[in-house]
Amino acid sequence: MDKPRRLSGAERTREALIHAGLRLFGSHGFEATSTRALASEAGANIGSIAYHFGGKDGLHAACAEYIVDMISLVAEGAFGEIAAPREDVGPEEARAQLAQTLDAMVSFIVARPEAGEIVQFVLRELTHPTGALDTIYTGVFEPVHMRLCALWAAATGEPAESENTKITVFTMIGQVVYFRIAREPVMRRMGWKTIGARESSKVVYIASSNLKAILDSRRRTS
Repeated sequence: MDKPRRLSGAERTREALIHAGLRLFGSHGFEATSTRALASEAGANIGSIAYHFGGKDGLHAACAEYIVDMISLVAEGAFGEIAAPREDVGPEEARAQLAQTLDAMVSFIVARPEAGEIVQFVLRELTHPTGALDTIYTGVFEPVHMRLCALWAAATGEPAESENTKITVFTMIGQVVYFRIAREPVMRRMGWKTIGARESSKVVYIASSNLKAILDSRRRTS
């Protein structure tokens, strides 16, 4: 097994700036975040922003591209290339891929700490859109949603692009995202000190049960 490649100093600085950008742009917005604050958060020289990204605009765009890459990796781990499923995919295989995707979403969005800064950045873009939202939407939001709709169609026989299918897939995603955006209230109400592997497994169980119940009620008969 190959050892992970060690990042160079320049690569570590670039990565630190992206994570600083995710946190500060997500918390304060683009306009209210200064290059000085970004450099301080990353523990880097202020000139490194211009060196690596050409300026604050470039760093902001790089944060969006980083999100696209991360979510693409999670999605591809669940169902392969982000493209339409094979025409011959059967209902049971489609059901299995939907369940696997739900599991992967919880494992990433709910359980992994770094997902918090990604979700915060995206929420900021949803309320104060910039070009970064276009990058994220066309890069992962739209293609992943379309892929899940196609799997839903294969599992149920319902049209992939119908309003009902689109809304159903949005609700499937939304029930998972809630556990990230409402993390603090959830932990208080549940009496959890954190949301780790044990807690995430409980979320997966309920979310998967919900998915199965809906699929069973709309099982493809053809």
